[in-house]
Amino acid sequence: MSASDSRPIGVFDSGIGGLTVLKELALQFPEENFLYLGDTARLPYGSKSPQTIRKYSEQNIQFLEKQNVKAIVIACNTASTQVPEHEFAGLPIYNVIDPGAQRALELSAERRIGVLGTRATINSQAYTAKIKELDPKAEVFDQACPLFVPLAEEGWDSDPVTNLIVYRYLTPLLQNHVDTLILGCTHYPILKNSVARVTGSSIELVDSGEAIAKWLDKDFKQGRLHKNTSGETRQIQILTTDHSAHFTEVAHRILKPVKADGFKVVDL
Repeated sequence: MSASDSRPIGVFDSGIGGLTVLKELALQFPEENFLYLGDTARLPYGSKSPQTIRKYSEQNIQFLEKQNVKAIVIACNTASTQVPEHEFAGLPIYNVIDPGAQRALELSAERRIGVLGTRATINSQAYTAKIKELDPKAEVFDQACPLFVPLAEEGWDSDPVTNLIVYRYLTPLLQNHVDTLILGCTHYPILKNSVARVTGSSIELVDSGEAIAKWLDKDFKQGRLHKNTSGETRQIQILTTDHSAHFTEVAHRILKPVKADGFKVVDL
């Protein structure tokens, strides 16, 4: 029997999108405690400089470290491009780029992979570099979708306007005959149905939350992380750097059926 570790897993994002990752992890690991940090006072990260994104990410990591977490998941593709480390101050760090790239290659038969992301993620070429490192023969086509985040934050996940914008962004990308598409921003699974309407069922969609859950599962099995076997009722706490009733309302909708135990505003 391996040692029990009831400390929470820390998850952070620039705002609301990372809750799609939190939901997936909470469903996959029902015994684990989670502490989510949404840096809502400083979003979006996708339009900021690499130096600023790195600085904000380090501050988030240091804050979560002080909350005594056992691991940190960077549930933000933009932040993941600037924090490639797998350990920080002795804590295991999981970014979403590596699992997403690996999952795309597992699913892609033709090795023609599309990436949707914020401008910062697409400009970083982080997904292309990782996919090429894992399989030099793979071809990668990317598309920045700067309007997706505000649409997701607004809760317009099934609005005709959203369907139109998704169609506009995806049409040029689909002309490259990709067979797999990475939703390279944690907000984008909120718009998954709109994306699937445009791509059709023949294109595999890669969701960061599902991909990263597989990595955590592997590390639990290998003993790099210890499960919480205390038997106590698990806690999911949501922290934000700015108060917003809208955030709380959308958070409840994204997390369903997972329930958060508390919302609190913190100062980093």
